[in-house]
Amino acid sequence: MSELHPSLARDTMVLGQTPLSRVRWMNDRRFPWLMLIPKHADAVEWHHLPTAEQHQLLDEMAVLARALECAASPDKINVGALGNRVPQLHLHVIGRHEHDPCWPGPVWGQGEVEPYNPGEEPPWLHALCAALPNDFLEPDHD
Repeated sequence: MSELHPSLARDTMVLGQTPLSRVRWMNDRRFPWLMLIPKHADAVEWHHLPTAEQHQLLDEMAVLARALECAASPDKINVGALGNRVPQLHLHVIGRHEHDPCWPGPVWGQGEVEPYNPGEEPPWLHALCAALPNDFLEPDHD
């Protein structure tokens, strides 16, 4: 497994892993926010992955988006792979609500992060896990 970029390690918490990706949640209570991080150290862009893994990453994103939709009832789900500050390939899956502090604009670089307290988890996390297929996630021991 490739090293996790220090910013991703600092800003996100482990949820699990798939055969292709680490699955983590953003430590910011303002948004239900997940990340898929493929385990390829050399992948900077989605198209750097082998074709089958490009498709697998999109499938994983769709599974997470459906589960997040069930768990957090967002008005919109934003998906993005910017990588302007963190070159390691990672895909954001963010539930947006019309009442969130950045609506309707982007979340990146907006306002102050509101981290959870140590040991605290997002209120939507258990519902998300329950909405995922049983075989989707494996433990990730980062």
